[in-house]
Amino acid sequence: MEAERLVATGRQALAESRTALDIVAEAWQAQVLAQAIGSHLVLCGPLELRSEARGLSEIGVGPGPTDHPTLRGGAPRAAQLTEVADERGALTALGALLGEVGIALVGVACATDEEGLYWQCIEAIDAADEAGDRVRGMLRRLTVRERGRPPDPARGRAGPRPGPR
Repeated sequence: MEAERLVATGRQALAESRTALDIVAEAWQAQVLAQAIGSHLVLCGPLELRSEARGLSEIGVGPGPTDHPTLRGGAPRAAQLTEVADERGALTALGALLGEVGIALVGVACATDEEGLYWQCIEAIDAADEAGDRVRGMLRRLTVRERGRPPDPARGRAGPRPGPR
């Protein structure tokens, strides 16, 4: 499944989450998706993005998102990722999802009296924030790359650069 579609599915699932545990589960789903998109861009993305993409793919490595109890019931949504057709579109959508996740988690952390859930939220907020930083870095790199291209007369803007990615 294409990255932007998976992100849209995640945003919808987060919006429909009604319990604190559902929100935490969606936060970890988003983190796994961010890792998957990062891994895909390391292998198939433009050279300018690969360093930041590697960092995105490594956020939470170790006992983290993929080992989270909320994901043990089945494969994470990110397992369906097959392509990132539009890097800018996918990264912009992913950045929005990560921002929404952070806001939702702050709400859960502020409302809970359970210490374990509070710290899960803090950990997930940190992961979403770090992933968001990586995404913003990749979007900046794409902007710099596009500014360096000659205009594409058919589109009236910078066009794709020929050659290997």
